[in-house]
Amino acid sequence: MNLVREVLKDAAIGVAVADDPASLDTFLKPGCAAAIWRRQPTPDVQSWLDALDPDVLPHGRVLIPTSAVAETLGHMFDLSGLPSGPERDWLQADINLLADTFADMMSAAFLRLRLDLVTTNACRRFHIDAVTARLVCTYRGTGTQYGVSPRGNAPGRVFTVPTGAPILLRGTLWPEQPSSGLLHRSPPIEGTGETRLVLVLDPISEPDGEE
Repeated sequence: MNLVREVLKDAAIGVAVADDPASLDTFLKPGCAAAIWRRQPTPDVQSWLDALDPDVLPHGRVLIPTSAVAETLGHMFDLSGLPSGPERDWLQADINLLADTFADMMSAAFLRLRLDLVTTNACRRFHIDAVTARLVCTYRGTGTQYGVSPRGNAPGRVFTVPTGAPILLRGTLWPEQPSSGLLHRSPPIEGTGETRLVLVLDPISEPDGEE
């Protein structure tokens, strides 16, 4: 694991790059605007996901206790018609691993879990989310894009998170100030025919007042 202090090939200033999930806790250290688990998808799973009809890709949004992630994913996969098999089992186990890791790190009893299907230029403007922190992992399609811009303008240099690599991002509610200036967006894909499958996790301490 290393905390990148200068621009590298695959990360930017203030972005921690971890080679295993245990090292992602560097995200909690001062001056770390984001953390990426540098990994490559299992080739068989990636080929399976990329070949699936978008109509059977799972999608939905739920607010659940961290202990209910695996069961909820099973229901979500069944409702979408996601084919059974080792690839589906891997996807369910991987999302559950990310949820457990993120919830433990953030001391969250609940998670807002979203699986989004993206075919347009959703969230195409660079921004910071109005949350404490967020985990984003693109399982199919182009990954999240990010860059540094202290004044809130579009970054001069844009980095793309690899497909299958989770990124942890601090939001506007993160207590450390001043802001790092790290912004992100969904990649503009409208008109390309691409369908992205994106996991988004937000930590929730108490579900009261949450949808």
